[in-house]
Amino acid sequence: MHGYGEDKAKVVARLRRIEGQIRAVTQMVEDDRYCIDVLTQISAANSALKSVALLLLDDHLNHCVRQASAEGGDVADEKLREASAAIARLVKS
Repeated sequence: MHGYGEDKAKVVARLRRIEGQIRAVTQMVEDDRYCIDVLTQISAANSALKSVALLLLDDHLNHCVRQASAEGGDVADEKLREASAAIARLVKS
């Protein structure tokens, strides 16, 4: 089971909500809505995605990385590298 197993329903629900937001942004552009209104909705969608990413990261750290740390060795080193790289990608975005 992946680290987000317990939160899977919550993650899927949030992603579906974000999917709806993106469809709404597309519709706004098709309807020639005001630029700032479109940008505001894009910003909201970005924030929602970051929120899901942080939830997944937290689950990963508390499940996958914690389990690998208990095992130790190369597995732990790899999971820590993965987590570090994921955090770096989130910080850059």
